[in-house]
Amino acid sequence: MTAKRRFGDRRDGRWVRDVPGLQTIMGHMMVNRTDAEVYINEQLDCTELLKYIERKNAEHPEFKTTLFQCLVLSVARMVRERPKMNRFVAGRRTYERDEITLSFVVKRRFADNGGESLMVYKAHDDDVIDTLSRKIVGDVKETRKSETSTGGIDATVDAFAKIPRLLLMFVIRVIRWLDFWGMVPKALTEGDTNFTSVLLTNLGSIQCDAIYHHLNNYGTNSIVVSVGTIHKAELVMPDGHKEIRDVVNIGATVDERIGDGFYFARSLKLVKYIFAHPELLDQPLGEPSGYDYK
Repeated sequence: MTAKRRFGDRRDGRWVRDVPGLQTIMGHMMVNRTDAEVYINEQLDCTELLKYIERKNAEHPEFKTTLFQCLVLSVARMVRERPKMNRFVAGRRTYERDEITLSFVVKRRFADNGGESLMVYKAHDDDVIDTLSRKIVGDVKETRKSETSTGGIDATVDAFAKIPRLLLMFVIRVIRWLDFWGMVPKALTEGDTNFTSVLLTNLGSIQCDAIYHHLNNYGTNSIVVSVGTIHKAELVMPDGHKEIRDVVNIGATVDERIGDGFYFARSLKLVKYIFAHPELLDQPLGEPSGYDYK
């Protein structure tokens, strides 16, 4: 059951009143999110995950499961089991979301002048890889039916872009002031990647490796994850022998004001564990993974 809202809570998050003193001070010393970025680059062994995906696609060829979809669900589980990863700093206070939302950008057409559309996935406790795959595939197909924005936040952004420059400067200034106090209208935050738990970018789809991606000072998004192309690499296995495995690089940029390096590192270990044990993707998100965080 969702706890009753208290004074100081925002519509999109609850004020965390017991954060350590150091984090409170950091929120005042490093006012901008981009001042507090930490970047993590990790190579994940995806050999077992690719075998799992191959079996899935043989069973359900009409809804192709991809590595990116598996990463989305893995990150959703990580955020659910590691609640500090669902926090953000706004107005120099730390808040924690009730919902888990992951977002990404979809190219309507793979061309230099192909437009982009914003998509948001809201995680539910009964989600498994099959339900997520069907939702993403369906949403992407719907988005790519049109060369232009099809409504929602895309249409709103296009409308704002038509405002004369001087007036737009004033409007943006007002919106940023509202953002500080957590009063941006829902019509402007719904579907906006700047107001989601995690923003993911699938660079492997354009044959690019994982990169550092900056955070934004506007909104509440505290984590950006990029994933690169699948490739071969020689890894040292647990028993000491070397083996050529399928791997993929991911890069994660995190606002260090929401936690510490130890917490971040343990959170990433869960994603690595899921890639090595992909059967967890068939387990409802609301059920604990059972992973030992030692």
